[in-house]
Amino acid sequence: MSAHGVRGTAVSGSFRESVLFSVLIVFAGLVIEATTGGRGISLPQWPSNGIALALFFAGIVGTALSFREKRFVAWLGGIPLGISLIMALALLSFIGGVLPQEEGSGPLWARMMRLNGMFSSWPFALTVIFFLVNLGLSLVWKTVPFRFANLQFILFHAGFWIALSCGLVGAADLQRVIIPLYEGRSTSRGYDTVSKSTLDLPFSLHLEDFEMKQYSPQLALYDPGRDRLVPDDLQHVQDIAEGFGISWDTLSVRVERFLPHAMLDGAGEPVAADSAAGVPYVRVSGTSGRQSFSGWVSTGSPFEAPAFISVGERLIVLVPGSPKKYRSSVIVRRGAESEGTPAVLEVNRPVDVMGWKLYQMGYDEKAGRWSTLSLVEGVRDPWLPFVYIGFFMILAGNALFFWKGMKKTRVL
Repeated sequence: MSAHGVRGTAVSGSFRESVLFSVLIVFAGLVIEATTGGRGISLPQWPSNGIALALFFAGIVGTALSFREKRFVAWLGGIPLGISLIMALALLSFIGGVLPQEEGSGPLWARMMRLNGMFSSWPFALTVIFFLVNLGLSLVWKTVPFRFANLQFILFHAGFWIALSCGLVGAADLQRVIIPLYEGRSTSRGYDTVSKSTLDLPFSLHLEDFEMKQYSPQLALYDPGRDRLVPDDLQHVQDIAEGFGISWDTLSVRVERFLPHAMLDGAGEPVAADSAAGVPYVRVSGTSGRQSFSGWVSTGSPFEAPAFISVGERLIVLVPGSPKKYRSSVIVRRGAESEGTPAVLEVNRPVDVMGWKLYQMGYDEKAGRWSTLSLVEGVRDPWLPFVYIGFFMILAGNALFFWKGMKKTRVL
């Protein structure tokens, strides 16, 4: 048999071994889950997880340098096993993406095998561990002895190893709390939704003011019998202004006057008011069949009942506009500070405070823009900088790869 034929047979056999090994890993994880009632894997917190990761990496380096010539170690760090483990991870991730990942969801057999918590299950954990071993061994072999030609490989694979390992091991140290703030009051406690307990924070927040801006209100036809809004003929988003018209079957309505912010005077008529206290008022007129009508409609507020017009068994109402933007003006006091620092919390614009990222999360939806409650989400992830370092190393490796490719083709 030719050398090419022998090498092809060896590679084919190596792939068969690798696929079988990956299947056995997943199967072993499922057996562990079935025997433990689908409890999943519990990761240690800092500093135990940091020590365990350091020892794990040291073990990989020692094995790679001391037993490089051993057939089993060479296979453990080889490409066939790496590809097989990637396929296993892809399959497990697909299952985790398709099935609901909620505690107690799904049929009994799925819960027993932790398919409803795939990313904290033994099959996923074992597959990731062996993939990190495979990736780590190949990384050490490319790094020692160092050659500049291997820099792109080193950057990409080292970044991948750091991002994956730190992201998974650091999940145990991730803290996510909800901090309820009330206007004029301070708090230094948050509620952990996972452990369902309160947590003392190293800082306090004092809510100065909650502010909300809304889109224009919408005219709507409400059916009390069915407890629902009846869609208009055009089913479009309205921009209310004087002269604006809307219709439902035989019912047509036209806006005669629009007051974005108004209050009732002593005679019960709406008059313009400042934006802090006023609510939208719209005077409309229209016809329903041969019957004519006119009057004021308003969104109402916690201090004022809404105004509506009865047309037969249905009501013409003014629905408050959806939130356009809302934010909280707070005073942040770090530790024993007495003065504090002003800050503004907005959606998707976090504020960093002592290793915590604070996000505007919600408010009292019943009170709307008059809410005196602001819900703030606090997130602390001490391992996130290491994950970012890994991502930047991957980007650097890709950039070097493209630079080399363009240099070879004489683009540069």
